[in-house]
Order: sequence, then C-alpha cells, then structure tokens
Amino acid sequence: MELNIKPFFKKCLRVWKVLRKPTREEFIMVAKVSAIGILAIGLVGFIIALFMGFVI
Repeated sequence: MELNIKPFFKKCLRVWKVLRKPTREEFIMVAKVSAIGILAIGLVGFIIALFMGFVI
C-alpha cells in the first residue's frame, strides 16, 4: 500500500492558510457550549451511576 503524503500536506497547507485567531466573543461562545456539553455528559453519567446503584 503506497502512502501519498504529498496530497495530504497540500490539504493541510490549504487549511493553514485560511486559519485565523477567533475573536473574544467567538472564544467565549465556544467555551460556553463546550462547558454545557461537558456538564450534560457528566449529568447523564451521574444519573446512570445512581440508577445502577439502586438496581444492583
């Protein structure tokens, strides 16, 4: 199996050229959404752990 590394690096370079630093508002929004997602997953895990504790 031959690896074509050159096309991969071309794609990486294309993405690198369009990157930009997020504004403060964008960063805060991403941080809030990420925090809500982490809390939601933690809450689901906690509820499952409680349920399993009562069942077993």
